[in-house]
Amino acid sequence: MVSSESPFGIVSGPIDAEAVRAAVAAPDCGAIVVFHGAARDHTGDRLVERLEYEAYAPMAIKLMTQLGAEIVAEHQVRAVACTHRVGPVPIGEDAMVVAVASPHRAAALAATADFIARLKRDVPIWKKEHFDGGAAWIGTPENPQGEGLQP
Repeated sequence: MVSSESPFGIVSGPIDAEAVRAAVAAPDCGAIVVFHGAARDHTGDRLVERLEYEAYAPMAIKLMTQLGAEIVAEHQVRAVACTHRVGPVPIGEDAMVVAVASPHRAAALAATADFIARLKRDVPIWKKEHFDGGAAWIGTPENPQGEGLQP
């Protein structure tokens, strides 16, 4: 969970999305983008029963912190926060919540998309899909969503 010490966190239960949003809120920011990455029930044509995530939490938080600082500098936004869930994530529940604050929406939207793409590529968080008949770890740094892959 995000805390007063860090706007980045790894949790093993439901994510407090309001705490993620509150970590970036500032009176000079007219735009706060909050992205909920929810567990969906399919990948391609395969039905997914649940997701499961694992992370090397100390390294993941360190890299999320570095990535957040890069995003703030590159997109000239005020703040970035993110909490990612580990363990089983039922369909429809949040696996990740990202918040970005900026005086203007265009920068906040672009920064959010960039943060998510780089998090999936660079941060040691791994996703396993459980489906009827089995399970498979999904993605690589080059293909974080495992697009086109079948177990």
